[in-house]
Amino acid sequence: MIENPVSAARKLTHNEVIKQAIPTLAGTIGAVLADPAADRFAEDDIQFLKFHGIYQQDDRDQRKVAKHYMFMIRGRIPGGVLSPQQYLKFDDVATQQANNTLRLTSRQSIQFHGVVKTGLGPLMKAINQSLVDTLAACGDVNRNVMAPPAPVNNACSLQVREDARSVSEALLPKTKAYHAIWVEGVQLNLEDPEIKDFEDPLYGKTYLPRKFKVAFAIPPLNDVDLLTNDLGFIAIVEGGHLVGYNLAVGGGLGMSHGNAETFPRLADVVGFLSREQLVEVSKAVLTVHRDFGDRTNRRHARLKYVLEEKGVAWFRQELETRLGYALPAARPYTFEKQGDNFGWTRQLDGLDSLGLFVESGRIKDAEGYLLKTALRMLVQQYGPEVRLTPSQNIILANIKPENRAAITQLLATHGVAVENQASILRRASMACPALPTCGLALAESERYLPALLGKIEQLLVEVSLADEEIVIRMTGCPNGCARPYVAEIGFVGKAPGKYQLYLGGNESSTRLNRLYKENLREAEILNELRPLLTQFAAERVGAERFGDWCVRVVLKETVAQN
Repeated sequence: MIENPVSAARKLTHNEVIKQAIPTLAGTIGAVLADPAADRFAEDDIQFLKFHGIYQQDDRDQRKVAKHYMFMIRGRIPGGVLSPQQYLKFDDVATQQANNTLRLTSRQSIQFHGVVKTGLGPLMKAINQSLVDTLAACGDVNRNVMAPPAPVNNACSLQVREDARSVSEALLPKTKAYHAIWVEGVQLNLEDPEIKDFEDPLYGKTYLPRKFKVAFAIPPLNDVDLLTNDLGFIAIVEGGHLVGYNLAVGGGLGMSHGNAETFPRLADVVGFLSREQLVEVSKAVLTVHRDFGDRTNRRHARLKYVLEEKGVAWFRQELETRLGYALPAARPYTFEKQGDNFGWTRQLDGLDSLGLFVESGRIKDAEGYLLKTALRMLVQQYGPEVRLTPSQNIILANIKPENRAAITQLLATHGVAVENQASILRRASMACPALPTCGLALAESERYLPALLGKIEQLLVEVSLADEEIVIRMTGCPNGCARPYVAEIGFVGKAPGKYQLYLGGNESSTRLNRLYKENLREAEILNELRPLLTQFAAERVGAERFGDWCVRVVLKETVAQN
C-alpha cells in the first residue's frame, strides 16, 4: 500500500483510528448483541456495524419523548436480482422483524427499517440462510454493484449481469467477523494475534477512506445513472457481441451544504478493457482510492476528489502502472435515456416480464393498495425472478405467457394496476427515505414528495403540459442518495421545510444540474415553478425537454451532447 503523504502529514479521522485498531471490523458487536440489557451499540461499534450492512438509528418523530433506538439493515444484492425463494424470505423478515415494509433502494437493494435490537440477530440469520448477505452493503468498502435490471432483450444482458456479480465478489472484504457474529453468534477474541493482526488482502488494515460504488450499463439505456459512480463499466456491443467495456472513473454525488471542497462530479471515461480484464482493473481502481483518498476529512474522502485534484491524465498513468499495461482509447457509445419500462414486456426468450411502479420504493400494504400482499402471493404462485431497479421499482421476470391474465387479475384484486400504473411524472420520480429514520436528514423526502408531485401535476395541467415527463428527485440532505443532482428538477433538503432547488439535468443522466434557488420553503415551491413551466410551455423548441430548456434559457449554458 502506498502511503498518502497528505494524509500522513495531517491528523487521521477517528474512523481511520478504529479501523486500524480492529481491522476485522468486529468491534464488540457480538458481546453487545448477546447482552439483553443493552438496547443500543456504542459509537465505535456503530461505525463497524456499517461494514456489516447495518445502521443504528432512532425514530426522530419520537425524540421529544425519548430516543427510540432501532436499526436499518441493507442487503447486498448484486444487480438487484433475487430468486423467488429469496424474495419471499425478505418478505418474511420484513413482516416478522421489521416494520412490515420493504424499502427498495437506489442501488438495487432492499432495506429493512424499524428493527429492534432483539430482532437484529434473527433477521441477519434469516437473510444469510437465503444465500444473500449484508456484508459490505455499507461502510468504507465497495457497495452493492449495480447492473441493468431489464429483462433479457439481447444476448449480452446476461453476460453483463454475470460480470457485475464477478466484480462484486472480487471486491468483498475477507474479514471473519461477519460470519462469526451473524452466523455462528460469537464475539471474536480481539486479543488473538491472528485477529488483532488481520489485514485484508485487498483493502489492507484500514480499508477505504470512504465508500466506493460500481455500476454497469448497456447503452443507449443509462438506467443505473452510471456516471454518478466511482467506477463504471459501459458495455460495448459490436455485431451483437459484448466485446468489452469503456471504463468510467471518478463520479459521485454527495456534498455538504456550504462546503466548497465538496461537490457532485460525473465520472470521466478513461479507456477500454476486455471482459477478461474486469476484475484486475476493478481492483486497481479501488486501490488508487485506497492509497490516495483523503483519510483526514471524511467529507473530502471520495475518489472523485482524487480525480478532480490530480487530474485524469495522472489517474490514467497511475492505473496503468498498477496494471502493468496501457488501456486503449474508449470506444464510441451513446446514452439516450434512463428509467424503467412498466407493464408487460415479451422477453427475447419468449417469456414475459412485468414492470411495476413502486412509489418512493416502499413496498407496503395501504388502504385499497395491497402491494406487499399481492407481490407475495404472485411470487408464491408463479415463481418469477425478482429484479430491483435503480429507480426503486420492481421487475418480475421469466413469467410464462399463459399466466399473464391471471397475474393481472391477481394484482387488480389487490388494487395494483398493470396498465396506467401511475402518472408519467411519478414514474420518473425518486425520493430517499429521509425522516423519520435517517439520522442525516435535514428535511422530508419520501413522506413529502408524493403530495408535492400531485400539486405539480395540477400545475402542469394549468400550463398545458399535462402528461409531460420531467425527472424530479428529492433527498432530505445533500448526500444525494436519490441522485437529485442529475435530475431535471432536484430538491435537496437544507432545513426542516426548506430545500435547495436544482435545475437542468437531462434525460440520459449525463449532465449535472445547477443550483437555481436556495432555502426554498415548501409553500414557495409551486410559485417558483409556475413561471418557469409557463415560459417553458410557450418557448420550448419542438419536443425539447424541460431540463434542456432550463440549461439553454434559464441557466444560459450550451446544451452538451453526449
